[in-house]
Amino acid sequence: VDIMDSEGETALPVHGGKHLKENYVGAHYPNYDFTIILSHFKGHAMGGFGGAIKNMSIGIASSTGKAWIHSAGKTKGNPWENLPAQDDFLESMAEAAKSVAEHCGENIIYISVANNLSVDCDCDASPEDPKMGDIGILASLDPVALDKACTDLVRASEDHGKIHLIERIDSRHGMHTLEYGEQIGLGSQKYELVKLD
Repeated sequence: VDIMDSEGETALPVHGGKHLKENYVGAHYPNYDFTIILSHFKGHAMGGFGGAIKNMSIGIASSTGKAWIHSAGKTKGNPWENLPAQDDFLESMAEAAKSVAEHCGENIIYISVANNLSVDCDCDASPEDPKMGDIGILASLDPVALDKACTDLVRASEDHGKIHLIERIDSRHGMHTLEYGEQIGLGSQKYELVKLD
């Protein structure tokens, strides 16, 4: 296991963002020649849902970078003392994710495992029990399309437990992450779902 920020951090430029001009990642990250974003798709207390974009932004960020994103570029210290407006946080996640995607170019793929869907993130010390059954495993070369497909499958599910996840997504304005991600060129919300047996 490589702790990417064990020897400090480096900044990736954020192009076209309105909150972040740089995204801080571990100093080891530029040593990698390919990135697989393997996410457990689920709800999230702050973002509404956690998928490819959340994992690529918060997941790859250094310790400082996590504070930078959570505070929408206001602090590298304790973000909980300086939380921004909700949409500013969501937009900052998309901006940070875009910096990673641009750094990688074509050398990145996104896979989301939508199982044991709780309204809380795996990073929560005491997450809610799963509210929905398994949806499946999805993959894409577009993180916006992948997250949109996962949220669409939640909404279309016949599992009654989906009401909890939908409430979490909508109460946190989570779909704005995808709207803004599309706006800044991170990806597209349009996709074709191809089922493999």
